[in-house]
Amino acid sequence: MNSNLRKWNAFSGLILSALVSVAADEKPLPASLEKKTEAKPAETAPPAAARREREKSFPKIASGKWTGPRLADGQPDVSGFWSNTIGNHGNLTDPQGGVIGEPRRTPLGPREERAPSRVSDPADGQFPFQPWALAKVKEFQVGFHNPTNPSHVEPNARCAPGGVPKSLYWHGYDILQYPGYVVFVFDNGSRIIHLDEKKPHLPEKLKLWNGDSRGHWEGNTLVVDVKNHNGKALFGRSGEFISENGTIQEKYIFANDGARYNYEGTFTDPTVYTRPFTITIPAIKYTREDETDGWNLEARWAKHAGKTQILEHDERICHENNGGFGLGAVQK
Repeated sequence: MNSNLRKWNAFSGLILSALVSVAADEKPLPASLEKKTEAKPAETAPPAAARREREKSFPKIASGKWTGPRLADGQPDVSGFWSNTIGNHGNLTDPQGGVIGEPRRTPLGPREERAPSRVSDPADGQFPFQPWALAKVKEFQVGFHNPTNPSHVEPNARCAPGGVPKSLYWHGYDILQYPGYVVFVFDNGSRIIHLDEKKPHLPEKLKLWNGDSRGHWEGNTLVVDVKNHNGKALFGRSGEFISENGTIQEKYIFANDGARYNYEGTFTDPTVYTRPFTITIPAIKYTREDETDGWNLEARWAKHAGKTQILEHDERICHENNGGFGLGAVQK
């Protein structure tokens, strides 16, 4: 990990710590805003062996009124451990198709039997690249398997933050809520959404891996405006990207039972794409009935001597190229 990345990780950690400290110093967090625990005897059986299968389709959730529980500050209560439902970061337009160009042990079968493209608009499920950008992505997809320059190495292999939208389908993650803020805690970095829309975005010269977010609630939908990307994150191992000039209009549309949400992000970047496009990511909330799978659902019930069950997220210590990224260049 280079020195700049270490500094940024330390800085982002200080920001998150300061945010929580400021909120706590102003006044104690109401009980309804504290991280939830489930009051069950400690000797209760461990999570059931009920690993969720990857979904091939998912329900649409309409924006509308929120009828679920609320926090003391009025926010819909959506805190907890979340994960995407259809696949990871290997292939954006075919989420269950595996890494492009990687040999498979078993055939995939017909495309219509797999989950749809994460690109929900345009209707063909393809990114509307400008020709130069498409050529760059194709070069990455080849170079990923035998990198000949640093641009062929996925940023996550160097423990960089996943960025937007990749962090939402990279690993499982926490959503924490505080008065005036929604905080996403990812394996690699964190993201703070400021709910005070009067607060201006950061100066244009300040660029972040996860961008700078300003949002507000509209019923069951968290609406977020994202700017100030550094243009370094990739959407996945298929190489798609957005530049420093890109902006994102996000909607996190939560079901009123709190069990699911759908992310709809509209990306606009006229320097890379011929038109705006939309990425849709379905997500589920982790429950006691789900089995930790070490990837999407990484939370587990803590072992301790108390009488309450505490759900906690494993700490992931990232080390450069700690396994499999880039499939490993062979030294000659």
